[in-house]
Amino acid sequence: MLPVILLLFLLSAAVVVTGWFNRTPGARVRRHRRYRQVAERVLTRLPQLASDGARLNYLRRINPYVFEELLLLALENQGLKVIRNPSYSGDGGSDGQVLIDGKRWLIQAKRYSRSISPQHVRAFGELLARENCCGFFIHTGRTGRKSRDGLQTYPQVRLVSGQRLLNLLAGNADWYSQEFKIKTNGEHMNVHDRCSF
Repeated sequence: MLPVILLLFLLSAAVVVTGWFNRTPGARVRRHRRYRQVAERVLTRLPQLASDGARLNYLRRINPYVFEELLLLALENQGLKVIRNPSYSGDGGSDGQVLIDGKRWLIQAKRYSRSISPQHVRAFGELLARENCCGFFIHTGRTGRKSRDGLQTYPQVRLVSGQRLLNLLAGNADWYSQEFKIKTNGEHMNVHDRCSF
C-alpha cells in the first residue's frame, strides 16, 4: 500500500512541476508583449498622418507605456542595442537603456500633453549623476523656461522632443547627431564634449 501511495505522490508532483514549467506567460510578460505590438502599429501609423503637428498630437494621446515601447522600438530599428526594464513602474526613474558606441545612455520617456515638469528633469539629471552616465529625456510636451534652465544644471541630460522626436521615430539617424548645446556661465558648451557618441 505504501509503494502505491508513494508512486501516486511522485506522479502528482511530476504533473505539477511539468505544468509549472509549461505555464503560460504571466501578466507582466503579456502586458509587455501587448504594448510592443501596439507600439509597432503606432510606428506604422505615424507616417500616414498629414503633418508633424498631427503626429505630435497623436503621440500625446497614446498610452504612456506604449510610448516607452515606441521609443525603444525606434532605437532598435536604428540598429542600437536596447535594454528594457523588467517592469514599467518602479523603474527607478529610467524607462530603459540604449548602448551607443559602447556607452550606456538611460532613457526617460514622458508622454505629456502640456509642459514638462522641471522636477522630472531634475530627478532624471540626479539619476544620471548617480549612475555616472548620460541620458535622453524624450517627451511629447512643451519645454518651459524652468525646465530649460534646469537642463543647464544637468549637462548630461539630452532633451529629445518636437522635430528631433519625430526624426527618431521616422528612423532618421540625425536625431542624435544634431548639436546639443547648453549655456554654462555665459558660454556655450557642446554637450558632445561630455556625452559624445
